[in-house]
Amino acid sequence: MAGSNFTLIFPMKSLVILDGARTPFCRSGSALSEMHAADLGRLAASGALIRSGFDPALVDETIFGCVAQPADAANIARVIALRTGIPKEKPSMTVHRNCASGMEAVTTAHQKLAAGQGEVFLVGGVESMSQMPLLFRHEAALKFAMLGRAKTFGSRARAMAAFRPQDFMPLLALKMGLTDPVAELNMGETAEVLAREFGITRSEQDAFAVKSHLKAAAAAAFLAEEMVPAFSGTREVKAVMQDNGVRADSSVQKLAKLPTIFDPLTGTVTAGNSSQITDGAVAMIVCSEEKASSLGMQPLGRMVSYAYTGCDPERMGLGPVQASALALRRARWTLADVDLMELNEAFASQALAVLKCFRDPAAAKRAGLDTPLGEVDEARLNPQGGSIALGHPVGATGSRLILTALKQLKRTGKKRALVTLCVGGGQGGAVCLESL
Repeated sequence: MAGSNFTLIFPMKSLVILDGARTPFCRSGSALSEMHAADLGRLAASGALIRSGFDPALVDETIFGCVAQPADAANIARVIALRTGIPKEKPSMTVHRNCASGMEAVTTAHQKLAAGQGEVFLVGGVESMSQMPLLFRHEAALKFAMLGRAKTFGSRARAMAAFRPQDFMPLLALKMGLTDPVAELNMGETAEVLAREFGITRSEQDAFAVKSHLKAAAAAAFLAEEMVPAFSGTREVKAVMQDNGVRADSSVQKLAKLPTIFDPLTGTVTAGNSSQITDGAVAMIVCSEEKASSLGMQPLGRMVSYAYTGCDPERMGLGPVQASALALRRARWTLADVDLMELNEAFASQALAVLKCFRDPAAAKRAGLDTPLGEVDEARLNPQGGSIALGHPVGATGSRLILTALKQLKRTGKKRALVTLCVGGGQGGAVCLESL
């Protein structure tokens, strides 16, 4: 692998995944928008414990990924753990690697296992993108602080006179979080960079997006097996039983009517060929292989290897290329050994660029590989759809990809899966999984 010193092949103490559960994934502002992120996490965590039949008292630590940690639950993993019934003596930590936060929770558990700091972990990821806050500018905050300190009528009047109309125009935390401060591009603009660089057309992107929706619609019954119901609402409580972003009637003709949103003049990226902004949570019980055996429990599968790598923030969507290459090398696999690949669909142009780098020598070199990894045929790629259809609650997606891959391996009798995703800021994450 060109340009990398991180090519060491290392033996891993096996981390196995016993079982897991997730909430339905719902579009921001829709069915789960009134649920606090900690409550979403609690639902998923309770579901994982119930499905695995695992005693909460045996959990050594809880690790959850979250990108926009709520101000009133700063270490959201701790809140989730306590509300789920994990004993208060057991520690909890929240991890953050942007879009790979849910994956980071699983790989951090492995690192703790390898260091002898626990054998059983409750892991996962959560995000309420609906409840990402509105923020005041720093200058406005200073003026509010001055007003708060004012004691006399005159000082209050002077403090109030300092305010300007823009001080009352809030900043969107969601928009700020999806903008890279180094590249000075939002994530959609980085997708446009890849579309131009790799010659990916609007029609190709729309066709890829349609396939994601149609696959997800066809696999609705299998996807439902991952979920626990959520009960949401304040005035009227409703049961939320399924993902609500999947469009079974999606078509290239419909998507072609949508405007481009990141480059109105020459762009190709639209809301229809991008991942959805979503609320949701995922949880899994993971442990050492020895612990599972001693308890007489049959895991879904084991983690064989994993890797995180960096890339140009402006081309952050290429992160899966080198991360996958390194994870495969560490597993002593080739891409041809993989029965199933879950590639996160941050954007259709991003996913298509990664696939081109996997198979095309010139594109592979552009992404930092000496040789291509190989072709990924459609039957192996995201068979149940991806984030364009299901949504991308950023802190949770990495865990969802792992759970989805293992459930599919078990159902189909296949053996090996590669899970990979790009990460805002210019990184990639990848995990090699094996069914048991």
